[in-house]
Amino acid sequence: MGDILLALSIPVLVFAVGIYAGCETWWRRRHPAPPSPYTHQAARLSEREMVASAEEIVVGAHARLEGFYGTPGGAIPAAGATGGLGAPGLTPAAGASPGRGRSQPASARRG
Repeated sequence: MGDILLALSIPVLVFAVGIYAGCETWWRRRHPAPPSPYTHQAARLSEREMVASAEEIVVGAHARLEGFYGTPGGAIPAAGATGGLGAPGLTPAAGASPGRGRSQPASARRG
């Protein structure tokens, strides 16, 4: 008798698991989980917040150190303007990345 009950318990267990899975699927479709904080939208919002905070830091630092930059009235120099950041009259070389000059050839760097 014990072997028969054991043999019949396996199909009953499989049937019960199937019913449970079906009910759980039905429940999840009608009650979806809240959106995850690890979505693309959350990443974009976090990125915007970090950029805004970095801009505040740069503007604050520039306001405190405006005497070193030599700009009147605390104006931040435009890209390409020469405040105290570089020698007057220097312009970036053609084809250079913004904010960087051309690199020297490998032969000039070795010597």
